[in-house]
Amino acid sequence: MSTTAVIIGRNEGKRLIACLASLQAQGVEMVYVDSGSWDNSVAEARKVGALVVELDNSLPFTAARARQAGFDALAQTGDLPEFVQFVDGDCIVVDGWIAAGEKALREDDSLGLITGWRAELYPERSVYNALCDFEWHRPAGEIVACGGDMMVRSKAFVEAGGFDATVIAAEDDEFCVRLAKAGWKLRRLPQEMTRHDAAMLRFGQWWQRAVRTGHGFAQVGWMHPPYFRKEQLRGVIYGLLLPLLALWGLMDSALLFLLVLAIYVTNYIRTKNGLVREGLPYWEAWRHARLLTLSKLPNVMGMILFHWRRIRGRAMRIIEYK
Repeated sequence: MSTTAVIIGRNEGKRLIACLASLQAQGVEMVYVDSGSWDNSVAEARKVGALVVELDNSLPFTAARARQAGFDALAQTGDLPEFVQFVDGDCIVVDGWIAAGEKALREDDSLGLITGWRAELYPERSVYNALCDFEWHRPAGEIVACGGDMMVRSKAFVEAGGFDATVIAAEDDEFCVRLAKAGWKLRRLPQEMTRHDAAMLRFGQWWQRAVRTGHGFAQVGWMHPPYFRKEQLRGVIYGLLLPLLALWGLMDSALLFLLVLAIYVTNYIRTKNGLVREGLPYWEAWRHARLLTLSKLPNVMGMILFHWRRIRGRAMRIIEYK
């Protein structure tokens, strides 16, 4: 194998053990980067022979910082692998993926990154898990960006400048933008890569994740305009302007309130119809559309939080939902 895996985690417990086992079964060397866990994560990683990096807790934890620290630890060994598989500690890597990723990268020297499909392990446990499972399945082929599970050519990673530790959400998008600007292609293979355990069972967890998503829209959009422009515009319209108009309508104009309500209903129906066209069963599209319509509110909260932090010079601290 010419690939080393960089696994990042924080208190993932049994999920991390399963992740390590899935890579060990494929003969992959591993680096585990821990972000302040107080469970047995570090001990479990050492047990399987992984190189362990424990991040200093005096600096804000971010997924980008952890991934970069893992790559840096590999570089410091003096034996940088040809490819690096980044994976979150709450995922297992599907048997055969490592070999498939290596093959694709070797066959096309212009490829800097290969990814595949991520699936949720337990979509039946909550509507929030099910929505994640739907979000993971994107079309295969040439892509603009992908999630954090990715196999990257080490040469391309270095040329792109690696991960930016200050980006607390959508750090994978931000890295992919720079990778493409450096002249590398990105591709998604039409096969399963990882199985993820979101463990998102409560509304509050989903809300926090949506706030974090909005923070990512704003931060990466600020760094690489016009990236995420549409997402930010939707957030401002449906998460800020229309709610303000609805409040004004409640106080002063019933007609204005009913107009805003009609706009939301129309958007909800359009979202539901789009999900049905993408292959979701009708009943599932209805419930997903509710969350997607509502998500603009926490999204805009995350966007405002980013700009508040930026203007005041505050650290970009991670927003956790688990």
